[in-house]
Amino acid sequence: MVAWGIYLGASHSIQQIAADAARTAVAGLDEKERVSLADSYIERNVSGYPFVDPQKLGLDIKDNPADASEFTVAIRYDARDLPIWNLLSGLPLPGMTIRHSSTIRIGGM
Repeated sequence: MVAWGIYLGASHSIQQIAADAARTAVAGLDEKERVSLADSYIERNVSGYPFVDPQKLGLDIKDNPADASEFTVAIRYDARDLPIWNLLSGLPLPGMTIRHSSTIRIGGM
């Protein structure tokens, strides 16, 4: 249960980071500024999440090319160093990459 709890804690943290970065980015006037705001938010705050190693984050931050009124922060997290893999070998386990994203609607569009 502890191993699963750590995995789920890391997964929730990745979702929260994506959501908070997207909300922060809504203040940007253009895509470049939104990306900068989201990136800066993640850089400043990710170390506050106990199960997340900042070096293992992959980011895809951009306006939605199919809908100019949407902005998305997508995060991939390499979770292979979490203890779930060592403590629960031989059991069906989730993927070693945690993926979450958050999309916001850009105001005024």
